[in-house]
Amino acid sequence: MAFQPTSRRSLIVHIKSMRAVRSVRHYGNLIYVSRKMHYLVLYVDQKEIDSIAEKITKLRNVDRVEQSAWPDLDPELTQLRQEMDVQHNEEDDFK
Repeated sequence: MAFQPTSRRSLIVHIKSMRAVRSVRHYGNLIYVSRKMHYLVLYVDQKEIDSIAEKITKLRNVDRVEQSAWPDLDPELTQLRQEMDVQHNEEDDFK
């Protein structure tokens, strides 16, 4: 029996009051709570992320729910490097 890691994604939940933390923590693994900025970070299985985000949005003290953009980012930053090269070439043309 081999270990199978499940793909997970974080949800950023913006809350109106700290009471929402108690009700939201049942939907996944609560990682971080910001008392000053009124948001929390929750890890959820990738398969269930849409249904859980919908349920959390319907809670009373929740403003909005955002999915983390981390898995969608390019770690190599190839697109950014290509844009930087194009900008440098355009600047040379104006001189």
